[in-house]
Amino acid sequence: MPRSGGRDRRFAYFSLKWYTSAMSTAPAPIRVLFVDDDTSYMAVAQHLLSKYQGTRFDILWKQSGRDALEVLGKNPEIDLILMDYHLPEDNGLEVTRQIREKNIDIPIIFLTSNRDFRLAIEAMKYGVEDYLVKDEAVDSVLPRTIVNILERVRLKKQIAERVKADLIAKNRTNAIKELIVTVCHEFNNPLAAIKISTDILLRQSLTSGERSLVEGMDRNVGLVEKEIARLRDLDFDATAPSAAGRGGAAR
Repeated sequence: MPRSGGRDRRFAYFSLKWYTSAMSTAPAPIRVLFVDDDTSYMAVAQHLLSKYQGTRFDILWKQSGRDALEVLGKNPEIDLILMDYHLPEDNGLEVTRQIREKNIDIPIIFLTSNRDFRLAIEAMKYGVEDYLVKDEAVDSVLPRTIVNILERVRLKKQIAERVKADLIAKNRTNAIKELIVTVCHEFNNPLAAIKISTDILLRQSLTSGERSLVEGMDRNVGLVEKEIARLRDLDFDATAPSAAGRGGAAR
């Protein structure tokens, strides 16, 4: 019996250790702000989200746009907003407008009781990601839509960041090119004057020491001209790493 108790304790220890490890590596839950005064549909939505495999949802429920705006001001970590159109006081479209005016860029899914294409178009003007009819958002439709939209938004942000990085790199390259053109121009004018002067001097009657000095100056001017030509002909577009390349190298 003592041996059996020892095995039970070891089993319980390793089970707890495995559970703790599994929980620590589990993906973070998706934090959803659900704005709807329909308590019955709220229960339906909770059920649909809770049984979706592989994803956990933390739902914060508010029944009015005013309460939702207050929550958004205090909880910047919300991942997505589910917004019903029919709300007390302001409708969902007006609440969406207020959210965007506050520069809150959280993805929004509109929920309505019936299909209204004019409403859908108006909602899209405020950057609403999708438009669902409640009766059609059954089984895995609602959770799958949330997951897909968050993935789409994540990819759009990645692309935007990459485009921004490439634009910064391009602007930097253009600035270097302009600087090089200026430097080459500033060097070429006096070098041309020196070159003309050395040619004139070499045609004069000079002592061997003077001629040697002028010829050395002429050779040095030629070397400087070659280096300036090399600098002018550098291809920065080919040598500068792209943002994607830098990211790949960093990984």
